[in-house]
Amino acid sequence: MTLAETRDSKRERWGWYFYDWANSPFYSSVTTVFGALYMSTVAAADAKQNITLNGDRACLNAAGADDKLNHCDVSLFGLHFPAGSLWGYLLSVATVVQVLVLPIAGAVADRSRNKRKILGGFAVLGAVASALMFFMAGSDWQLGAALFIVANIGYGGSLVVYYSFLVDIATPDERDDVSAKGWAFGYLGGGLALALQLAFYLSRESLGIDTGLAVRICFLTSGIWWAVFTIPTLRRLPRVHVPTATERGVSVLRSGFRELRQTLGEAKAYPLTLAFLGSYLLFADGINTVVTVSAQYGKDELRFSDEVLIITVLVIQFLAYAGGVLHGLLARRLGAKRTILVSLVLWVVVLGGAYFVQPKQPLQFFAVAIGIGLVLGGTNALARSLFSQMIPAGKDAQYYSLYVVGEKGTSWLGPLVFAGVGQATGSFRLAIIALVVFFVLGFVFVALVPVRRAIAAAGNRPPEVL
Repeated sequence: MTLAETRDSKRERWGWYFYDWANSPFYSSVTTVFGALYMSTVAAADAKQNITLNGDRACLNAAGADDKLNHCDVSLFGLHFPAGSLWGYLLSVATVVQVLVLPIAGAVADRSRNKRKILGGFAVLGAVASALMFFMAGSDWQLGAALFIVANIGYGGSLVVYYSFLVDIATPDERDDVSAKGWAFGYLGGGLALALQLAFYLSRESLGIDTGLAVRICFLTSGIWWAVFTIPTLRRLPRVHVPTATERGVSVLRSGFRELRQTLGEAKAYPLTLAFLGSYLLFADGINTVVTVSAQYGKDELRFSDEVLIITVLVIQFLAYAGGVLHGLLARRLGAKRTILVSLVLWVVVLGGAYFVQPKQPLQFFAVAIGIGLVLGGTNALARSLFSQMIPAGKDAQYYSLYVVGEKGTSWLGPLVFAGVGQATGSFRLAIIALVVFFVLGFVFVALVPVRRAIAAAGNRPPEVL
């Protein structure tokens, strides 16, 4: 490789890393922290204002207690449920919508000569929708819910295109390292953005800003961050892409789902690979749910202040990087499969600890957060790495699309379980412990998969340590 080629390669990779940095605040700030803390509160406050009209005496009696306000019924898409369950249901709806969009995004990108435009279009859609959540206040919380779903379309669609660039900028031997660096850079970006927003949020009173406006400004700045830091990505990633086909319009949309169906049919020849994928989808759903509902659990069930919750998520964000490094070191000695199993046991321990955390005991909550951060950083990363070894040669893109669509297609189950148990029992403490089932079943199924045989069946050479 010439010096010029080396410089071009580094330039392209840094452009790729920057998109992880750009979009991370949507997940860490909008989804994990401020959306979970604010959406249900605004919806419940709107319900409180309307109780004299709908005769909701239970809500009226509870309206004076902040920890009971989330039991006021709200309505969305013609459904009625307690405001406290809104966030879990909204996460489920947003995920289902993503499943419909992801195959389309992949098909369009594969058939475009300039994938950067497709990536930029989805990124702008998500960033603008996130920024517009600034206008979510009072009875406009339903507008915020719709914008959150649109932002998720931009987020999911852009990630499919973004991941596909990995094949263009790195050789097979380099991809693990390049992917890990992007992942780490993303955690640092999300953590830095959240730290800056936390500093602003804690200073809101001295700035003469109320809590609601401060949160909405954080929505706005997350969207701006996403848009601004996407620019280096669009400037540096490869411009030219050789399309796999030339269909346009409706035929492109049809092709996305046709390709997904074909990949599913071909994958039947590798049942052990599918078995591992199914196992991953189970515990990945549990992990995503724990992260996205942790702030709501701390607020509604444990009655912590927003400041404590934001600091907790910030701790998780930065510890996730250290956790990933530790998982990598452990995998060198035990192998990826054994390390994943150890990690899943630790997830069960962490959730058990979360169940026993007492209200308004921040040190207990921080201890649980440390546990989440240490296991969060590596479980998914090792699963992705292990799955890549079970893919038949030359089928990486097809199986990768199956991996992403499968992950999104099942990740509505966890939020639905959390919201449903919370609604049925009136306790998010029981809802959080219900998530243990995803990790227990994931552990059992991963343990049952003969990984070495699965790798050999795909035509690959198993590593010495598994």
